Amino acid sequence: MSHLKAGDKAPEFTANDQNGQAVSLADFKGKIVILYFYPKDDTPGCTAEACDFRDNYQSLQAQGYQVIGVSTDDEKSHKKFVTKHSLPFPLIADTDQSIVQAYGVWGEKNMYGKKYMGTMRTTFIIDADGVISHVISKVDTKASSQQVLDLIKG
Repeated sequence: MSHLKAGDKAPEFTANDQNGQAVSLADFKGKIVILYFYPKDDTPGCTAEACDFRDNYQSLQAQGYQVIGVSTDDEKSHKKFVTKHSLPFPLIADTDQSIVQAYGVWGEKNMYGKKYMGTMRTTFIIDADGVISHVISKVDTKASSQQVLDLIKG
């Protein structure tokens, strides 16, 4: 699981989004960033999580939050996922796994007794100064935005 914790400086990154545009964490200095890592585009849990952030995106933005999704899928896969589900926020293509490695969310997973390496579903809340304020490792895919709001208000 993530070696990063609240109080740590968030690792900087630059990678392309679903439109081939370079996105850096530094682009969001002064904003609170909800950086969520998910395993795979268009799978049931990942779709539920992305659509929950989509459905609550305007209220999150109104409170000053910026949502960014990250997976190891490529730009083309992200573009299809964004289009299919009308996602209003960037999805970062971490095809070289540098971001998942930097955030410590790449690790061994187990499905049906088969072990493999993959992205651990994790959400980081990064404050306006680029410091991690919260780490959510037990993500509720159907209520991920509410988990974030509860932590921030809590």
